[in-house]
Amino acid sequence: MLGVMIVDDHPIVREGLYGMLTIEPDIEVVGEAGSGDEAVVVAPRLRPDVILMDLRMPGGDGLSAIRRLAADFRIIVLTTYEDDADVQRAVAAGAIGYLLKDVSRAELAAAVRSAAQGRTVLAPSVAARLAEQRPPAPAPTLSAREREVLELVAAGLTNVEIGRRLFIGAATVKTHLLRVFAKLEVSDRTSAVLAAIELGLVRRPGR
Repeated sequence: MLGVMIVDDHPIVREGLYGMLTIEPDIEVVGEAGSGDEAVVVAPRLRPDVILMDLRMPGGDGLSAIRRLAADFRIIVLTTYEDDADVQRAVAAGAIGYLLKDVSRAELAAAVRSAAQGRTVLAPSVAARLAEQRPPAPAPTLSAREREVLELVAAGLTNVEIGRRLFIGAATVKTHLLRVFAKLEVSDRTSAVLAAIELGLVRRPGR
């Protein structure tokens, strides 16, 4: 059973998300919070697998909460805003995904399952906006092995699992990832996957 925490300052939104998710047989809403500050206090006690986080809330916004929680929790931003600056700030803060509030129940449930496995979750319209708004730049060259590793990161595999798949050690996987981070000028796995997708270096997860 996957535990989900909902963070939104509107009670009706929380109720709606609760209703959408509790229909799923493998998902349980373990708690709620009405602000980012409340989420920071409640999440360590509830230990959810995934946190759905609104961005703009009084009493502590989602962005500051993501910065404080992302090291320990997988966080999907769920908001009405899809401009490039919001997406970039959320990803830089540590969010594993970015969805819009018009997402369907099936899409939301699938996103929760993917995020729980460490996979990046990005709304199609958000991905398209990023691709359109980002100035064209020459894509860095990744080796065949680096591409293989990054594809498996995008699929949600851990370093140990990637090592087993490619018959190399987890330490070697980490070395390849550090080289990828340097080439893409990022500092974490989620940002690397997003950058690689935008540059066409790897396939979007699920395709």
